[in-house]
Amino acid sequence: MKQSTPIKKICLLLLLPAVTLLNSCSVKLNGASIPAEMKTVTVAYFENNAPLVIPTLSADFTEALKLRIRNQTRLAVTQNNADAIFEGRITGYDIKPVALQNNNAPTAGANRLTIRVSVKYTNNLSPKQSFEESFEKFREFNMGSQSLESVQNQLNKDIIAQLSEDIFNRAFAQW
Repeated sequence: MKQSTPIKKICLLLLLPAVTLLNSCSVKLNGASIPAEMKTVTVAYFENNAPLVIPTLSADFTEALKLRIRNQTRLAVTQNNADAIFEGRITGYDIKPVALQNNNAPTAGANRLTIRVSVKYTNNLSPKQSFEESFEKFREFNMGSQSLESVQNQLNKDIIAQLSEDIFNRAFAQW
């Protein structure tokens, strides 16, 4: 049987603390830092309280946030008794011109679609990580010969994806 050389013993002694450190109490997936004891999360339905109401926006936003959590964590999305809860409402949906063309007959050269969401995140395991904040994202677009309806669905999807990422990061990436 071969004896271990002193160098192998030293390497083993240096490696042991590193392995122990990597086996710490949180799990990281895609930059997320979720305590090992957190198992479940509830995402309540986000009502649309914006002055301009798009019928599918609430369901689309709520499902996008659930999907992001399912795809990027090991957490189970449940209806009640969860370790963490997301709730809130859509507070703004605006379409405004941001660039005008033709001074004689002003028309929009570019428009901006903005969505605002008020979010309350409750971490029942670590209340200090809970928050209540508003998130806002926008996309600028040119309609050209297209109708608003023809570009609106894709704009909504893009903005919802950005909002759900920001909310996810705020809750789980500690930025």
